[in-house]
Amino acid sequence: MNANQQDPTLASWQERQEYAEQMQPILGKLYRNFGVEILVYGRSLLNVSTINIIKSHRLIRRYEGQKVRLRESFPFLEAMAELKLSPARVDLGKLAYGYLFGGKSDDLSIKDYVKRELTDIIDREDDIEPRDVVLYGFGRIGRLLARQLIERNGANNKMRLRAIVVRGGRDGDLEKRASLLRRDSIHGQFNGSITVDHENQSIKANGTNIKVIYSDGPDQVDYTQYGINNAIVIDNTGIWKDEAGLGLHLKSKGVNKVLLTAPSKGDIKNIVFGVNDSDIEDSDAIVSAASCTTNAITPVLKAVNDKYGIRNGHVETVHSYTNDQNLIDNYHKADRRGRSAPLNMVITSTGAAKAVAKALPEMAGKLTGNAIRVPTPNVSMAIMNLNLEKTTSRDELNDFLRDTALHSELVNQIDYTASTEIVSSDLVGSRHAGVVDSQATIVDEDRAVLYVWYDNEFGYSCQVVRVAESMAGLKVPNLPK
Repeated sequence: MNANQQDPTLASWQERQEYAEQMQPILGKLYRNFGVEILVYGRSLLNVSTINIIKSHRLIRRYEGQKVRLRESFPFLEAMAELKLSPARVDLGKLAYGYLFGGKSDDLSIKDYVKRELTDIIDREDDIEPRDVVLYGFGRIGRLLARQLIERNGANNKMRLRAIVVRGGRDGDLEKRASLLRRDSIHGQFNGSITVDHENQSIKANGTNIKVIYSDGPDQVDYTQYGINNAIVIDNTGIWKDEAGLGLHLKSKGVNKVLLTAPSKGDIKNIVFGVNDSDIEDSDAIVSAASCTTNAITPVLKAVNDKYGIRNGHVETVHSYTNDQNLIDNYHKADRRGRSAPLNMVITSTGAAKAVAKALPEMAGKLTGNAIRVPTPNVSMAIMNLNLEKTTSRDELNDFLRDTALHSELVNQIDYTASTEIVSSDLVGSRHAGVVDSQATIVDEDRAVLYVWYDNEFGYSCQVVRVAESMAGLKVPNLPK
């Protein structure tokens, strides 16, 4: 090869890198200024690297059999950047593919096509007031919620993390809280800057000032003295689960609504976003976001039940261990959970199968469930053995679930993979409630076995944020339709 000639493979790669680098500032501005999150076939481009932007475009060919190059999708992103938009999730891959290969262009220019496809969010009057958010508890879920709320910083941010409430207050507490937010053994380093402000007893993260409040009870905080009003309190302690306990939050000044990050007891609504979030009413002061497992399985069960009907079934959860278990053998009030979590598979119970009926009433009495805790720190799997009302085939069922993941109202809840090599650690950081592993699907006429992965920490936290947005009156559409 002549010294002046460049390898075509390298030249192609450099071109993709250059377009990805040009995309990054536009992606950031669209989110910060308008609350518009850009995706490519379900993969969020929020705060991702240039390499991940390139990798996301590969999904288009995998699903459609047709490549959309970055140089081809870039003009659609540019066209969006020229518009005044309201909050939405816009799939750049679907937008570009529909115009270039999907027969949707109708001889329009790219700019006019983008205006037509996004007409619902162009120049729309934004009358939604920003809401203060308080995290009551700062454990595994609390810190991931903080990360997600912080990454939403911007002029059009409607969910403003104002404070965290924890017990304690001993010397060095602020530094330890900040350090746990900054570094995570599973989810990696925080994407940004974190500092401690001792004078104001707060943590500053990417321009967000988070007040750290110490309290021994939900009803013992006056949030108004910190300038917090009409707040949504997200209780992620798991201590209070009924209306009497969670209602204590409402006795504190400045609190308007309460969201529980666990299954509730009593008559509190258990919401699986994407399935029954329409049940949330303005009058609902206390809502539960159900459990990570319920969020993972309910969207898939809804889709399958709507299409084929489910007579009955069994759900077995292969679940990563949690802080509720012991590192080494020690006393535990629950059966078997006292045995060392990193060294044992532990059979335990799960209420997820029964809890499905709270979000999907048509499944009442149709499911049984059990769980096995395994020695991994994150990402779990639900194995659903279902008896269907209709017969089907493996390919037909997989094709249906693939289309559901791409083109239904459950696009944010259900993801789909056809990889023959995927393992649990590959799903760390998934923003979907569950990921259907199509290669593991088994079908024998009216009997189907589905394997659904889920990041029981991060994916669940995404669902919690979606419920909180709904409680705040923030309805975020998925476009193009």
